[in-house]
Amino acid sequence: MDYQLITNQRAFWQAVGMRAIGTAVVTAQGPDGPAGFLALSTAHLSSEPPLMTVSIGRSTSALAAVLHSKHFAINFLAVGSEDLAAEFGGRGTRQGTDRFLLAEWTTMMSGAPTLEGAVGVIDCKLEDTIDRANTIIAVGRILCFASDSQRAPLVSFGGKFLGQ
Repeated sequence: MDYQLITNQRAFWQAVGMRAIGTAVVTAQGPDGPAGFLALSTAHLSSEPPLMTVSIGRSTSALAAVLHSKHFAINFLAVGSEDLAAEFGGRGTRQGTDRFLLAEWTTMMSGAPTLEGAVGVIDCKLEDTIDRANTIIAVGRILCFASDSQRAPLVSFGGKFLGQ
């Protein structure tokens, strides 16, 4: 195995693309309606208290909704949701609230939009933010979750969805 130095953003994305991750859309209900983005980094922080983290680029339009509403939901997509992932990842033709027209949404405890048909949803209340470089790390306390074990997760690896 050869190693590569991280000398630019392309190399960075190649490096982090080598981890298989469940594809997730993070959502919040902002003052101008629902907002969301394709999450490239979500992780658990602790079990007591139950905390999750989401990395949000400073230029992500949904950041304002998360900060304003003080909540977010992590919606793990199912196989068959590739088009939805593309739209929320900025590779589609829709923007803003129009992306929410592609699926059915509801809410749980926080009021953040939650995807009907997701493999799972983690609903969080924003507790803290950490500002690093061009990223805000949102720390959320898990209020509740829902899961559907009958659905297969949409997994991303190396910049592609597994099975494609």
